[in-house]
Amino acid sequence: MSRPGLFITFEGIDGAGKSSHIEGLAEAFRTQGRAVTVSREPGGTPLAEKLRELVLNDAMDALTESLLIFAARRDHLRNVIEPALARGDVVLCDRFTDATFAYQGAGRGFDLEVLSNLERMAQTGLAPDASLMREPDLTVWFDLAPDVAAQRLSTARVPDRFESQPAEFFARVARGYADRAAAAPQRFARIDAAQERHKVWQQLTSVFVRRGWLAIMVATQGGPR
Repeated sequence: MSRPGLFITFEGIDGAGKSSHIEGLAEAFRTQGRAVTVSREPGGTPLAEKLRELVLNDAMDALTESLLIFAARRDHLRNVIEPALARGDVVLCDRFTDATFAYQGAGRGFDLEVLSNLERMAQTGLAPDASLMREPDLTVWFDLAPDVAAQRLSTARVPDRFESQPAEFFARVARGYADRAAAAPQRFARIDAAQERHKVWQQLTSVFVRRGWLAIMVATQGGPR
């Protein structure tokens, strides 16, 4: 029998370190014989990557920003995520809708009700049951204090329009993530991202072992490079 697809998203403020663990987790799933699709948001398709460049680099108000992000998300769902899930892939996505509520909602102070309406519009009518809104099966939240994240970013790369925001912005974003996690505790798995890299990896894989998605032996052998 074919195995159902899994949709797993990774969230956290810039500098939390989530991206460095995604490929390690993908390899762990591949070791178990699963097909894996790794993607990101905004992005993941040619159109969505063009919209990503606009969102990250061009000045715009919060509504324009949100509309572009959800347009990119709709295209990403239609052309990458839904087909991969239909094939039975494990889909690992660096950011999804929780990021929009954290960054545009909490960070920018944009209307959460408007974001909820956009979420329903962009994410409904695509899954096998067209009446359902597509949501992740699991969201892994890399929780890190904004000041620690800022210190990590200071030596990483030239910051984009979001990464260059002041500390107060990231404090609001962090609270936004905490609010999302509190509202959907069954979907969220919190990772203490302040720990050493190998301990973060242990936390991450233990989440999947407990759910029966990874074998213990596979989980202990892998890790980010």
